[in-house]
Amino acid sequence: MDAFLISTGLVALAEIGDKTQLLALLLAARFKRPWPIVGGILVATVLNHAAAGWLGNWLSSQVSEFWLNLALALCFAVVAGWTLIPDKLDDEPGLMERYGAFFATLVAFFIAEMGDKTQVATVMLAAQYDSLFWVIAGTTVGMLLANVPVIWLGNRAANTLPLTWIRRAAAAFFAVMASYALWRAFLLS
Repeated sequence: MDAFLISTGLVALAEIGDKTQLLALLLAARFKRPWPIVGGILVATVLNHAAAGWLGNWLSSQVSEFWLNLALALCFAVVAGWTLIPDKLDDEPGLMERYGAFFATLVAFFIAEMGDKTQVATVMLAAQYDSLFWVIAGTTVGMLLANVPVIWLGNRAANTLPLTWIRRAAAAFFAVMASYALWRAFLLS
């Protein structure tokens, strides 16, 4: 259950102010159909995070615990710093004009998550925890917790959130995970 709760918390915090939140806001404004957008986010996140989780799980079986924990500590520290940098949406996906809300969201979110900090976090969490299912479930719920309110509340809520403090809290959480992984690396040596 720790894998689920920690994965949910880390991703939900890391997503605040992320480019995928901006994408959710853009899709909500464009289509004004929240349920297909939520469905697209759900399917894209499950597919993307399942692949990332599988990679992290596979890596954990290929590397000794010492090196895995050392690499996790480094990655969590990098993601902690990365979290402090605000995201911006690069450009609007061209899919929106040709396809419906569900398909446009599915493709746009899947692509937006490639190499994103939450995908990297999913790889690291799956490498750290034995339960791949609970990591993927947690990161997916965290993604939905961060993005679904944006779809319904729109700009009003986004403009009132203390994004700097939320990014700092997420970075601190990733730093704690880095410290824990470093501690485990040297505990096992």
